[in-house]
Amino acid sequence: MKEVPIPYVRSNQVGIVTVIILAIALQQPWLIAALWIIQVLGLVFGPKANLFITVARPFLTRIIASSKTEAAELQRFNNSLGVGFLTLSLLSFLFGWTLAGYIIAGMMSVAALGAILGYCIGCTIYFQYKQFRARRLKRG
Repeated sequence: MKEVPIPYVRSNQVGIVTVIILAIALQQPWLIAALWIIQVLGLVFGPKANLFITVARPFLTRIIASSKTEAAELQRFNNSLGVGFLTLSLLSFLFGWTLAGYIIAGMMSVAALGAILGYCIGCTIYFQYKQFRARRLKRG
């Protein structure tokens, strides 16, 4: 199983939080659309296609070799959740539901900030999903 260095994961999370805070503070939904593009590229082409990781990489070269890692499968799952939230946010803006768009994006920002601080809600959801699948396979 492929692994993603935690500093790369944190770079992406910091980028997410920063862009969403700016989008909300400046009332600029196009920033959320730009973030959606960044996250979709990372989801489709992997972490090396993520702008936040690309920008951070030169500053992290010394610590990457000794850093902990996260399973690429888990990172991909979390990225999928993020793209889902951003998609819902953008659809809300499209329908004229501005407040809902910012609230949904804000929820993603809170989740990313929580992960930076040590609690990954996406990881919890992933674990529960895996447990559910294992129980279903065992029964069936």
